This record gives sequence, C-alpha cells and structure tokens, in this order.
Amino acid sequence: MQASTNDRLVPFSSKLAFGIGQFAEGLKNTGFGLFILFYYNQVLGLSGTLAGGALFIALMFDAVTDPLAGSLSDNFRSKFGRRHPFMYASAVPLALAFYGLFSPPEGMGEWGLFAWLSIFAVLTRGAMTLYHVPHLALGAEMTENYQERTRIVAFRQFFGTSGGAMAAIIGLGYFFADDNGGRLAVENYSPYALALGVMMVVTIWWSAWGTQKEIPHLSQPPERPRQNPLVQMIGDAKEAFSNQSFRWLFFGVLIVFIMAGVNGALDLYMLQYFWEFSGEEMLFLQIASIVGLLLGVFLTAPLHKLTSKRFGVLLGTGAWAIFQLIPVVFRLLDWFPENGTTVLTYTLVVMKFFQGLILQQAFISFGSMMADITDEHEYQSGVRQEGIFFGAIAFSSKATSGFGNFVGGIGLDIINWPRGADIKTAADIPADTLVNLGLLYGPVVAAFAVISLWCYSHYKLTRQRHEEILKELRLRRERGSST
Repeated sequence: MQASTNDRLVPFSSKLAFGIGQFAEGLKNTGFGLFILFYYNQVLGLSGTLAGGALFIALMFDAVTDPLAGSLSDNFRSKFGRRHPFMYASAVPLALAFYGLFSPPEGMGEWGLFAWLSIFAVLTRGAMTLYHVPHLALGAEMTENYQERTRIVAFRQFFGTSGGAMAAIIGLGYFFADDNGGRLAVENYSPYALALGVMMVVTIWWSAWGTQKEIPHLSQPPERPRQNPLVQMIGDAKEAFSNQSFRWLFFGVLIVFIMAGVNGALDLYMLQYFWEFSGEEMLFLQIASIVGLLLGVFLTAPLHKLTSKRFGVLLGTGAWAIFQLIPVVFRLLDWFPENGTTVLTYTLVVMKFFQGLILQQAFISFGSMMADITDEHEYQSGVRQEGIFFGAIAFSSKATSGFGNFVGGIGLDIINWPRGADIKTAADIPADTLVNLGLLYGPVVAAFAVISLWCYSHYKLTRQRHEEILKELRLRRERGSST
C-alpha cells in the first residue's frame, strides 16, 4: 500500500546520483544531434534526404517504444523496484549501439549507409529508451513536494548539460580539433563514439546504484489483470492524453523540440560555412551556451518562488527563439560584425551564454510541471503512471534529433547544398545557398516557437491547485490504508 504522503525532502546523495544519470543522455543527445547528420551527409556523402529519412525511421520506432517502455516500467515488479532493472540492463547495449552508429564499414555505397544508419539509430534510441524513460519516471516518484521537484529536475538538467558539454568539448576540442584533421576526417568518429560509450555505461550504473535506497519511497505498480504489453501501453497512453494539462505541454514541447532539432542538425554547417569559425571558435561558442545552461540551473527555484513554473517555460522558449533569430537576420541585413573578426566571436559568445541561461528556465520548469501532472492524473484516475507520461515526453525530446534531422536533411537537399569532404570553406558554397541556409536555420525555424508559446499558455495547473490535489490524495490514501 502506498504511503498517504510522499511530501519529503530527498537526500542530497540520491539527488546527486539521479542527476548523474542524465549525464549519459547529455552525451548521447549532443553526440547524436551535433555530429550525426554532418558525419553521414558531409563526410560520408550520403544525401541529406536519405540521412534524415533514416533518422526519421528511428523516430517512428520511438513513437512505439517510448510509451511502451513507460508502460512496462509502470507495471513491472521486482525486488529492485519497477525502474532500476531497466536502468541496469540498458547501459552496455546503449554503448555498443552508439559505437556502431559512428563505425559503418567502408565501401557500403549510399543505400548501404542508409541501411546502416537506420539500424543503428533504431538500436541506439531503443537502448536509450529502456534507460531514460524509467529514469525520468524515477525522478517524479521520489517526492511529491512542489519545490523539491524543481530541485530534483535542476540536478538532472545540470548533469544533462554537463554531459552535453563533455560531448562537445572532447569532440570539438580534441577528436575533431583542427590539429587532428577537423570535422571532415572520417577516422576521428569511431574513437569519439567509443569514448562517449564508456562514459555512458559508467554514469548509468552509478545512477542506478546510487538511487537504490530510494526504492522503499517509490510508488508500487497497481494490481491489474495481466494483458498484452502493447494493449496495456495503448490503454495507458489513452489515459495519459485524457489529461488536458499534459496534452498542452506535450504538443507545445514537441513543436519546439523539433525546431530545435533542425537547428541542432544544421549547427555545424552554420559554424563551418555561414560564420566561418575555426574549431577553437566553435568550441568557445559551445562552452558559452553550456556555461549559460549550467548557471541557469541556480536561477529556477528562486524564479518559481516569484512567478510560476508556466512562466519559466514561456520565458525560456521565447528567449530561445529570439536569440536564434537575431544573429541570422542581422547578418543578412548587414547589421552584424563581419566574419573573421573577434567582435563577431565575442558577440555570438555573449548571445549564446544568455540564450542558455534563460533557456534552462524552460527545461527545468517543464520537467517539474510534468511531475505535478502525474499527481493530477492520480487525482483524476486513481492510478500513478509516471512512466507513460515521461515515455511520451522522452519521445518528444527525441524528435529533436529524429524529425529535426529529417527536416534538416531535406532542407539541405532543397537548397542544393554541396556535400563531400572536399567542401571545406564558404568559398566552396554558392552565395545564395549560404543565404538560404541562414534563412532555414533562423527565421523559418524560430517562427514555430509561437505555436509552442500558445500551447503553453493553456496550462492551468497552478501551485495552489497542486496543493489542493495533494491534500485530497493524502485523504484517499489514508482511507485506503485503514480499510
């Protein structure tokens, strides 16, 4: 029987171990999102449409596996709880699949590369799903405290950002540094993937081991008749989408994640050809964004005390769009510093820093809001289903690199982007093609943030309403434990 309340402060060691688990996802997301399209399209010569199509196929698998993993972990029973077995089991398969993703055999041809990318993208995403969805659900289960949930998500975001930082720093700063052949040297990619894979295994197992002591405080799966897992997943998904708060958040974040994915897929193209940065300058920009994201973690809890979680999401999303739009538009209007100047580098470094600082408010606020929705869902349905909710959110976040790469790849073909490792500088690109790249990266993508902001504005679960829901849930649990 579940305790009448789980409104508790979680030990620092548990929050730390939980947060470290997000390091692996940060590694995978940045390694995948920043380099995969560039590697297959620009380095190996696979067409943008086929490369994006392969990643879109993987995303379609995620549409099933993400909610399925959530439903399975919601209903799983073992002496290690319902989340931890999945976390332990997924680590090594994830590392092996990620290494294979960046290690296709030579001489495969275009369709062979397409098949290889499709298979290993599916395997990588599937293994990450088995870990990431139960891990997210675990964070929502550890406490029902409104403010403590924000702190837990802050730990998660801090280490997720740190993982992304590590993937970018060792990538641009070592494996793909100009002194080692740069981003166009095919032999640099397999060792890079191996290094990230090892770190994924270590941090996933660390997180699972470090949070085992939380198992007594976690929710137990409901007593249900055994049925086909797919049937169970479909039923659970229907219940999740019956929640109005969840629907508005899901579709809002899905749109903005897809648009962010397009930008992420085109980042290296913009840095290498549009802005004409060196590898060292690219690294500075990545670090500026990362430092902003890391410092932004410490602003969210005070912000929530003064405003609301919904305000944090609106603020972060709007700032992301503005900072994405301004540099490109100003450059196309000749209002921005010239390429090759230190003023340009410093200007973009400052903008990337503030973009990350404010964007983090959306990330943390969103994760905390999702945990609150699981309480509202229990209030409405009588069942706790953190897994199915966070499975849907995991799918939306994967749309960042899945559908984002698909759209980005098609966009590259539409603007007739030249591909091949011999395309080294902006001088090898027609001027109008560079302009079209900037328009796709900036104004076209940023405009979709308006839809996300509209969706978020419909979220109505306030702190006061959440406190009322928790009071009612405590009364129900106390009545249930006394019968």
